[in-house]
Amino acid sequence: MKALIVGASGFVGGELMKVFGDDAVGTYCRTPAPGLIHLDITDEAQVRDVVDRIKPSLIIHPAAQPNVDRCETEADESYRVNVVGTRNVAAAAARTGARFVYFSTDYLFDGTAGPYAPDAAPCPIQVYGEHKLAAEHAVRETLEDHLIVRVCGVYGYHPGGKNFIMGIIAKGGRGEPMNVPVDQWGTPVLAENLAAAVKELALSDYRGVAHPVGPDYMLRIDFARVAAEMLGFAPDFLRPLTTPELRQPAKRPLRGGVDNRSTQAMLHTRLLGVSEGLERVRWQMAAHSR
Repeated sequence: MKALIVGASGFVGGELMKVFGDDAVGTYCRTPAPGLIHLDITDEAQVRDVVDRIKPSLIIHPAAQPNVDRCETEADESYRVNVVGTRNVAAAAARTGARFVYFSTDYLFDGTAGPYAPDAAPCPIQVYGEHKLAAEHAVRETLEDHLIVRVCGVYGYHPGGKNFIMGIIAKGGRGEPMNVPVDQWGTPVLAENLAAAVKELALSDYRGVAHPVGPDYMLRIDFARVAAEMLGFAPDFLRPLTTPELRQPAKRPLRGGVDNRSTQAMLHTRLLGVSEGLERVRWQMAAHSR
């Protein structure tokens, strides 16, 4: 099965390229990388041309504008990338008969009753969540053979990357203060574990919504403290603040996160808890420094 990974230059897209190996073709938009082809998902004609040329039987779409605060202040760009871009790729998949896997988020929910099951009613409280929900609707309306995977708190060792763990490693190593919310709950997932689970789901016959995240439901500050200690940093550099004190442009769901139990029941891949995931990060960090 030939897979097209749209957004393969990103953190999750790169992990998907690893698990699919030679069966995958990847795209980038702004960050060129060896072996990847250029694709601007907001250009409908270009999307159609790339899909016609590659002829994939599976298209996986982690590409997005994921900066929640930027989406709030630049809503037009968010809509163009997160909604129009997704619709363009889903339409190309439908036209060629490819199965389509779309990456969504726990930010669909207002954060009053998490972690949320796949059938929970969405209620976004910021532009990013509104646009990801609109994209989910576009996927459902465009093709039957689709899978929507909602994720939360993706982390992993990714030199040069900007995920939460790499921020802890950078700031912990320099002893620089790092602001961390004390009132935001989530369900963290190790990126490589997520990619393995998504591959299994993508190659199955399952259609609908899945939540391939870790089993631990925890506060972001608790995750940060566990991570700092496991990675060899005294946690004093972490500055615990409430969400209002962070003064971020976009609202955050406080009791967010998604419930993985129905998804884990479908999988052979075991979704890892935080301790095992961070142990993997610690090993990768040590190997990189040798």
